[in-house]
Amino acid sequence: MNMPLSAETLDSQQLSRCQNRQETRLPTALELRAQFPVSEAATRRIAGYREQVRQVLHGEDDRVLIVMGPCSIHDEDAALDYARRLKALADEVSDRFLIVMRAYLEKPRTTVGWKGLLYDPERTGDGNLKLGLERSRRLLLALTDLGLPVATEALSPFMMDYLGDLVSWTAIGARTTESQIHREMVSGLPMPVGFKNGTDGGTAVAINAMKSGAHPHHHMGISHCGSPAMISTPGNPDTHLVLRGGRGMTNYDELSIARALEELELAGVNRAVMVDCSHDNARKQAERQMEIARDVMAQRRAGNDAIRGLMLESFLVFGRQDDSDELIYGCSLTDPCLGWEQTEALIRSL
Repeated sequence: MNMPLSAETLDSQQLSRCQNRQETRLPTALELRAQFPVSEAATRRIAGYREQVRQVLHGEDDRVLIVMGPCSIHDEDAALDYARRLKALADEVSDRFLIVMRAYLEKPRTTVGWKGLLYDPERTGDGNLKLGLERSRRLLLALTDLGLPVATEALSPFMMDYLGDLVSWTAIGARTTESQIHREMVSGLPMPVGFKNGTDGGTAVAINAMKSGAHPHHHMGISHCGSPAMISTPGNPDTHLVLRGGRGMTNYDELSIARALEELELAGVNRAVMVDCSHDNARKQAERQMEIARDVMAQRRAGNDAIRGLMLESFLVFGRQDDSDELIYGCSLTDPCLGWEQTEALIRSL
């Protein structure tokens, strides 16, 4: 017969668990922003970028928003190399496209794996969030100084307190679109946010998230000074749907987009669609992004102006690589990406 545990035994087990958990103090968001401040000129530029993104998403600017860049950033030098090339291309096509660079610093994992520059900047598996925060903020400041709007995926709600003032567009991924915590966070973000459809390919979860993110919320959080706080948010009117496919199915074709637009209209939310040309839409085959982008742009040219954006995974070198001591410069460690030559040719052809 199993005997109930005594209070002394329970206290001992709880104490053991507490002793096994390690805690490392991090700077508060206020401290990190003071250590790596953003200039008034850069703050004005970021506000301008956000307004341009809003205008495109609401149909007030007839350009197409393209969010593009590495699947994830593991090498700041390669990211800045890519950014300089992207800036020149973005300026050249600015009459047709508003290009925003992906600077994804966190990576959601299905099980385990490298979690991104923010958490494990040295890729040792030990983690160093303090160094990751410093390097991430320094990188976003450098990208802003180059004159590029920056996009990221908000995986940890706390991260946006540290870095969100430098971001012009944010994604909520397929795994977190259903999360109430992320919907509450979006309600208080100052930039447009794209909710990806669920991992099953359905849009209902993302549309519900758009509704929730547009409303005010009161929720538990951490103040910029690092204290527990009740956060009250006003609601974010600039959310939209990102179609990324799901479970081996694609949803960038004309019928899928038309169905998504009907669902958005019935829900009374913004009829703006961005197509993620990677992930399940491309079946993890980077080169398929090119035909998908051309297909979607052909739909827009045929009259579907509710298609407001594209997302592309692109880096200096085509494909992906496993982490090792001898990395290929400018090649992704996570999802496979288009190479720069393919990227440049694609954007010009569009």
